[in-house]
Amino acid sequence: MKDFFKVTDIDKVFEYTSFFPAVETEQVVIEKTLGRILAEEITADIDLPGFSRSTMDGYALRASSTFGASEENPAFIHVVGSIAMGETPCLSVGPGEAVRISTGGMLPKGTDSVTMIEHTEVLDEKTIEVYKGIAPGHNVIEKGEDFSKGSVVLNIGQKIRPQETGLLAAFGKEKVKVFTKPVIGIISTGDEVVPLTETPNPGQIRDINTYTLSGQVIEAGGIPFTFGIIKDDYQNLLEKCREALQGCDMVLISGGSSVGTRDFTIEVLSALPDSEIMVHGISISPGKPTILARSGQKQIWGLPGHVVSAMIVFSVVVKPFIEKISGFLPERKNQVTFPARLLRNVSSAQGRTEYIRVRLNEKEGVLWAEPILGKSGLINTMIKADGLIEIGKNVEGLEKGTEVKVFLM
Repeated sequence: MKDFFKVTDIDKVFEYTSFFPAVETEQVVIEKTLGRILAEEITADIDLPGFSRSTMDGYALRASSTFGASEENPAFIHVVGSIAMGETPCLSVGPGEAVRISTGGMLPKGTDSVTMIEHTEVLDEKTIEVYKGIAPGHNVIEKGEDFSKGSVVLNIGQKIRPQETGLLAAFGKEKVKVFTKPVIGIISTGDEVVPLTETPNPGQIRDINTYTLSGQVIEAGGIPFTFGIIKDDYQNLLEKCREALQGCDMVLISGGSSVGTRDFTIEVLSALPDSEIMVHGISISPGKPTILARSGQKQIWGLPGHVVSAMIVFSVVVKPFIEKISGFLPERKNQVTFPARLLRNVSSAQGRTEYIRVRLNEKEGVLWAEPILGKSGLINTMIKADGLIEIGKNVEGLEKGTEVKVFLM
């Protein structure tokens, strides 16, 4: 029992992410890549774009033909043709000449810029006046300006968003290699916990954590696999953990770290094959009694039973471990944060890192973070919250008006 309170600093806990390897990889069609983590380096096999093209409707010409042009002293340009969309021009443009071109059209030889149609006046079918001088490259995307042939365009560990999907299409990638989505087993424990389909008797509560944790797993890029409710029975929990480890990449035991059940949970985790208790308490609040164990190279977490504590521990501690085994590189993380000012004083005990729920409000152009305090069993505090702020372990509290960083949930 005493060993439990030899808590581990949260930074030390994160060092254990290196122990757990990434999941397997698979080939998926481009239509299925959104939100996946890339498992191969993508190199440009062509220049993108493959030709210099116009970004405006206007006239392709040599910029030098417009030098010094103004409304008082326009440049007279001879129009020698036009370029249709998708056409490869066969003509060449000389000094004082231009061709009509549409947005996206390919620049012909001899041209280096495009003057906007709004800056010209048509005098006749073959002659225009240009009222504004331009520089070389004006209104033009050069060949290879986006990506040059041979350059790395996407890296391993990069999350694929719509823009990355578009880039894959630009290079003709019908299929790409991605990391499989990690399967996260969720076990809810406790004699007092009943399914949501049942009406709780006095002393009982409906299972909440299975559903909140499942949602968080999905948001983190994993696939939740639920194993139902296990009563406080050693043999049943041991068998369920063994079953979960067979088909899952990580297992979350909800309710297995409270004072009454932590030793029971430790016994179960210690009985698993090739097991080790790596963390037996973390110096954070809420969530101090959190457990991290391994069986082989798979991790098992003992999370608090109180819904708020379990959700915060997942957001702050477990999620980075899921990102690691998902193949997501730390430098690729995109944690959304907002700077805000604290709406009122918040106290904190030294020696632990504390996470406070806050609601964001904007007043007169200033974003304020309003602390939402409440017990860890009250889910309404999470409903009201937009995010979390962190108070360091060596800080006694924060004063009203302090600038804080809000981690969006």
